[in-house]
Amino acid sequence: MSAVLARNSSEEPSSYMEAIWLDIGPVDQLPALGARTLPVQGGEEIAIFRTANDAVFALRDACPHEGGPLSQGIVFGESVACPLHNWCIDLKSGTASAPDEGSVERFAVAVVDGVVELG
Repeated sequence: MSAVLARNSSEEPSSYMEAIWLDIGPVDQLPALGARTLPVQGGEEIAIFRTANDAVFALRDACPHEGGPLSQGIVFGESVACPLHNWCIDLKSGTASAPDEGSVERFAVAVVDGVVELG
């Protein structure tokens, strides 16, 4: 399944169709190979990433190693390198690449008519 989902697509899991979606803004506001953050309750942030192929992903903005801000890391392919200790995190799964271990929370994200929505 693509990281960019059409909310009304028959390919998406039923959990996406039942989710409440929050309009984040135009996809072209996200830098290619970069991220923007969205503050959430409790003082944490969600990082919204955009790859070179315009795939969009959403992860908690904290590396599983020492909490480094993933939104400030380098995006390459469908991964991001943490700016603190260079841990590589897969944007699809939120999992650290071996030999590192750990994962970060993922969030459903979609691009509908050029607008990023978080579910």
